[in-house]
Amino acid sequence: MALRALASATCASVLSTWVVSLAGRKATGSAASATNATSHWLWGERARRVHRVDVRHTVAGYAIHHASSFFWALFYEAWRERRPRSRAWPPALAVSAAAYLVDYHVVPRRLTPGFERHLGGPAMAATYAAFALGLTLAAALRSRVRAPGPHRPAAASNAGARRQARAP
Repeated sequence: MALRALASATCASVLSTWVVSLAGRKATGSAASATNATSHWLWGERARRVHRVDVRHTVAGYAIHHASSFFWALFYEAWRERRPRSRAWPPALAVSAAAYLVDYHVVPRRLTPGFERHLGGPAMAATYAAFALGLTLAAALRSRVRAPGPHRPAAASNAGARRQARAP
């Protein structure tokens, strides 16, 4: 389950970071601003005022976001494991909503993502929607990789038949 959660977290983290970057660029002129703000976990309030790309703030901010995404992806994958035949998007929406509630109504302000310092309500909603979409996309990609295509069994059996015909 941890590998599935890592894949889900990666899709969710990348998509939500993309939305955060676009919205941050619109709000501040810098695509790095909102991601940098997440590094306030390590560097305090100053991180929210850093608008350039740098290792200290941008990489740290993304790493924190990715680790948080992994945490939430574990819940998503546990839910999907209990109901493997269910659709992927309802639990993705539920987990994303839970992440928002915890991020902004449960944890202390010091542990919020920090995006909210640069993004308005619509951009925040888009960020959490992108997170849910990323979880759903990972599940869809995984099911596509596992499911054989319509021609795969025939091609495999033809290859096996050719090998057997050539064998002495």
